[in-house]
Amino acid sequence: MFNTSASHSENTYDAILVGAGIMSSTLAVLLHELDPDLRLLVVERLSSAGLESSCAKNNAGTGHAANCELNYTPIQEDGSINITKAFEINKSFEQSLEFWASLTEKGKLIPKTFLNKLPHISLVFGDKDISLLKKRFSELSSHAAFAQMEFTQDHGELKDWIPLIMDGRKENEQIAATKIERGTDIDFGNLTRSYINQIEGAKSIEINYSTNVENLQQGREGDWYLSLEGGAKKNRIVRSKFVFLGAGGGTLTLLQKSGIPEGLSYAGFPVSGKWLICEGEKSTKTHNAKVYGNAAVGAPPMSVPHLDTRWIDGKRSLLFGPFAGFSSNFLKYGSKLDLFRSIKSTNLSSMLQAGLDNIDLGKYLLNQLIQTNEDRIETLKRFLPRVSPNDWKLSIAGQRVQIIKQTSKGGVLKMGTEVVTSSDGSLAALLGASPGASTAVTIMIEVLNRCWHEKMKSSKWENKMLELFPTIRTDINSNQERLLAIRKRNDFLLKLI
Repeated sequence: MFNTSASHSENTYDAILVGAGIMSSTLAVLLHELDPDLRLLVVERLSSAGLESSCAKNNAGTGHAANCELNYTPIQEDGSINITKAFEINKSFEQSLEFWASLTEKGKLIPKTFLNKLPHISLVFGDKDISLLKKRFSELSSHAAFAQMEFTQDHGELKDWIPLIMDGRKENEQIAATKIERGTDIDFGNLTRSYINQIEGAKSIEINYSTNVENLQQGREGDWYLSLEGGAKKNRIVRSKFVFLGAGGGTLTLLQKSGIPEGLSYAGFPVSGKWLICEGEKSTKTHNAKVYGNAAVGAPPMSVPHLDTRWIDGKRSLLFGPFAGFSSNFLKYGSKLDLFRSIKSTNLSSMLQAGLDNIDLGKYLLNQLIQTNEDRIETLKRFLPRVSPNDWKLSIAGQRVQIIKQTSKGGVLKMGTEVVTSSDGSLAALLGASPGASTAVTIMIEVLNRCWHEKMKSSKWENKMLELFPTIRTDINSNQERLLAIRKRNDFLLKLI
């Protein structure tokens, strides 16, 4: 492949992180906090950090805490509601808040540059969905994590919660909502750049922009060698005992190039997104919430319709969507050949199986592809009866690569995120999409526990983790006192009160 002997000491690192998005930047900050002397290299193919999926216009910006996302509380065959995932996600997001609060306390983050408090609302129409929402409310609100959730069918109260959505509705329309005031909107692009800004001046940190990872290979001694092209240092080979592939849609291709057996069973299917965006002050000042509805039949969870207040680079706007599209790119700024190059003899059968098992998804994507702008406005009217079409413009969102994994049951399409690690813990890769960025901190702690387990068991790192995460040794879902205490601390430091 390439000559591994060409790597010299100045090109040797303790960890190489591929991608300068929210995942890699989170891991870089964590590693730097745990040991400032670790020599880290961050490699990014674009000219700056956070320009792909982490960019504010490329994602929902929701601090996913399962406050309003109905797909995190799926209906079982017996009619019951499974709330397990909601609690997992809620706990993970609280851990993100805990981390940001600790960095803020240290003077390393400024919350107002990326974080805004914003109510999270679930909205449904018709007797059947209202009944299910009531059941969801009853299940969740009986626990401390969701005790602040409110439910209403009263049109007067709904007009206070979502005036823009209620404007023009008939008084007898069956509509209901739940609300949690303690929700957030997050500019993950700004957060990513804040992470990078706080570490890039350190002598132990190196960040290479406009640089591609062309190939990677594990040497006989266990170290990884990466062939880099472009950037200020042009072409070179770098070496490290640990590699993290956090390159968004580009991760699958690099995972395949690594040759680790754990990566052979994966394939990916790209889905592009589109938003309708409104920047008119009359609308942006009236609507103050993230409002999530139900996904269409056959639609992936990432396509749950929602009308969001967003702060993008400090400017307030409204986003509605997402609408799905298709591109064979694995990255928004990638190659049309990405999908075809990813098809291997080891994953072709799983891709075909997943396709056969998800015909409804295929039909949904086809219908989305043939939609006109008038069709999209008509969908928006379900949320905004008196929408002014000229106030809304179409924007292309980020590219998502949904995981297809070979299992004992054949190829399975998975909608969440998944960490893949080599058996020796020397390489980790992150695949998948939502809830992604909101749970990045928890996911990166998982990477550390899998790949840096000896260091994580040391008293030095254990004490550092306890400093960053006061509840790291506590299950806050089963300890109401600790949950309320950490929320009070996080809210105070992050100014969410």
